[in-house]
Amino acid sequence: MDLRLTEEQLLWKNNVRRLMEEHVAPRAAQIDAEEKFPEDVKELFAKNGFFRTVVPVEYGGMDGKLLTLCLTIEEVNRICSASSIVLGNQSLGSAAIVIWGNEEQRSKYLPGIASGELLACFALTEPNAGSDVGAMQTRAVADGDDYVINGNKIFITHANVADVVTVFAKVNVDGKDRVTAFLVDKGTPGMSIGNKEKKMGFRGSSTCEVIFEDVRVHKSTMVGKIGDGFRIALDALDKGRIMVGGMATGLAQGALDAAVAYVRERSGLARQQTVQFALADMETAVQASRALNYTAAWKYDNKEKDHIRFSAMTKLYATAIVMDVTASAVQLLGHDGCSKNYPVERYMRDAKIFAIFEGTNEIQRLVIARDLLGN
Repeated sequence: MDLRLTEEQLLWKNNVRRLMEEHVAPRAAQIDAEEKFPEDVKELFAKNGFFRTVVPVEYGGMDGKLLTLCLTIEEVNRICSASSIVLGNQSLGSAAIVIWGNEEQRSKYLPGIASGELLACFALTEPNAGSDVGAMQTRAVADGDDYVINGNKIFITHANVADVVTVFAKVNVDGKDRVTAFLVDKGTPGMSIGNKEKKMGFRGSSTCEVIFEDVRVHKSTMVGKIGDGFRIALDALDKGRIMVGGMATGLAQGALDAAVAYVRERSGLARQQTVQFALADMETAVQASRALNYTAAWKYDNKEKDHIRFSAMTKLYATAIVMDVTASAVQLLGHDGCSKNYPVERYMRDAKIFAIFEGTNEIQRLVIARDLLGN
């Protein structure tokens, strides 16, 4: 297994870091405070090709490698978590099309997703169906060549700005409910945005309820076949969890960078062995997380049989250490760590959600154990 980054990937990673430091770092605290989708960040990403990392080459993508996306999103989240979701949600929202879509669907949506002209989102979670997808209550009923969708989804990232939504609903066939995926365009009659969540972290990323009231879509909007929806969701999340590992690693790196800079400016702190030990533990955790994330991405790109286990492992490990590292950064800064004059309090607030979204860490443990047991 050769995990060395190519020269092109290294140059790209450095370019992303430069753009984030120059254009987003001065705005990161404001993005958090405003609690609005950062349109300027979206335009920056579109102009500089960030969205090309989520799409295959033949539809305008960069190199089609998940590892390249992980490199990118790690650098983005090192500076601003809300900005990382602008890119991350573009990947998750388009994953069903990339992995399962037919040629007509891919040609219609993926070039616009690559250019940033279109934003995509992923609507799976419901009030009574989080980790348990089987409890889903949203329904799609056949009516001639159409399907009529009714139900509601919650905690849907960027639903209020998305141009296309991948919606999961149950279709009843011969008395059995089968989870099925549909693509619903912005402005389709009957689809509306409900409550917008007030969140502890990721405040610059909008998270909304989506309501479906007699939403009529043509059968051609179905991704895969009736009943493929559960597998489509799992495939999208298996890919997304590796990306989340990169996001969490980037946030942990940002917290470590801030802590090191703070300690360096205070020689009294830098001489304390307990402070040195804390920094050493933080650095070790971040490097281990990065190595696991790159390994998982490489395995995914190379279609290794154990890539699903590594997907769960990078998500589990990175999202655990990011809480530890951000909490340690706050502790090292003392009173300043709780002040909005320093970014580490924002980093710590942002860190918590990683253990919950894209499948809770409890679910990741189940995935890992079942794969080990051959179950």
